[in-house]
Amino acid sequence: MKQAASSVIDIHSHFFPLITRAEAASLDPERAPWLQVGDNEHGMIMTGNKPFRPVYSALWDPARRIAEMDETGVDQQIMCATPVMFGYNYPISLALPWAQRMNDYAIELCAHDPQRLKTLAQVPLQNIEAACLEASRAKSIGHIGVQIGNHFGNKDMDDADMLTFLTHCANEGIPLLVHPWDMMGGDQRMKKWMLPWLVAMPAETQLGILSLILSGAFERLPRSLKICFAHGGGSFAFLLGRVDNAWRERDIIREDCPNLPSSYVDRFYVDSAVFDTRALELLVDVMGEERVMLGSDYPYPLGEQQVGKLIRESRFSSQAREGLLNGNARRFFGI
Repeated sequence: MKQAASSVIDIHSHFFPLITRAEAASLDPERAPWLQVGDNEHGMIMTGNKPFRPVYSALWDPARRIAEMDETGVDQQIMCATPVMFGYNYPISLALPWAQRMNDYAIELCAHDPQRLKTLAQVPLQNIEAACLEASRAKSIGHIGVQIGNHFGNKDMDDADMLTFLTHCANEGIPLLVHPWDMMGGDQRMKKWMLPWLVAMPAETQLGILSLILSGAFERLPRSLKICFAHGGGSFAFLLGRVDNAWRERDIIREDCPNLPSSYVDRFYVDSAVFDTRALELLVDVMGEERVMLGSDYPYPLGEQQVGKLIRESRFSSQAREGLLNGNARRFFGI
């Protein structure tokens, strides 16, 4: 008898609503993001009058999204904002209503098929009280979690304000996806060949994880916190041995981190967006098969084009594969 195919939940996909330039101008007429659509199929994310990224209709059209999910065998998809939408650099008087509108747009997109489309909210991290309130409001209207950037200006994940927000989410049962953005060095040494995305983005993700580990933040955060780092945790898994070695050999590394860094892998999750079977097998070996979830980065070109193929082609037991494709996501997001 042929075994039934596993259900598939993609926890990392992006959307961008049909924001007009006039609407974006309420945030910032010169730099705020909006969507220029030339036809029903193609568009361009703009920042003010500057092209930012060419896109196509799956980014804003839920019917097209569902059709492509059917083609690739994805049963449920969790959407989150394209990071250019975050609005972290604006006064809270502008950023809060912006985040609220984006979150309402996301719920409207999911209403096309609420069983198959789920969404994560964005929050204004420049004001932690407002961020906490919006995270709770978003949960009340149907968001199943929150996406945040891995830093706010020079504040990394271990900043006191960020820890206040993480604690709020832990206490309210709000899962978090941490997404790298505003990558280091992008304007100086990495101007071509998408090097910020290829070099700095994995480094940003590792920085977010290590800031929580080496600062001792995980010792202070509730164990109920559900936090997942996108893009396979960046360079974390491959360089964890280097970090453990540094902790053993240098007391400055142990100053705020009482336990071996690798002992904290049970405090967070990562997605599977690493694009190589050997890398995914290492990632699962380091993190544990229960702490990796399918994430594609759909519908962008740097995402997994045949969603779930990497997991299916890697050398995992049927139980592990089931967890990676759907079971871990069900537990993490309470689906």
